[in-house]
Amino acid sequence: MVALKLQKRLAGSVLKVGKKKVWLDPNESNEISMANSRQNIRKLIKDGFIIKKPSNIHSRSRARRMKEAKRKGRHSGY
Repeated sequence: MVALKLQKRLAGSVLKVGKKKVWLDPNESNEISMANSRQNIRKLIKDGFIIKKPSNIHSRSRARRMKEAKRKGRHSGY
């Protein structure tokens, strides 16, 4: 396993996301490790070897359940 720390940082910068949101194709790690510039990273993004992960959805189900309970008079602290 080659270290892809630089590539991940550059990809995050190019995609305007954090390092956590960058996916590097594990099958193409040798190809990715050769990229050492932003231009090379842009090419890999175009080829699909580096992908921006989707943002996590913040679920409101808990809030809805709590609101329903409050409507019934629960959690009033009395």
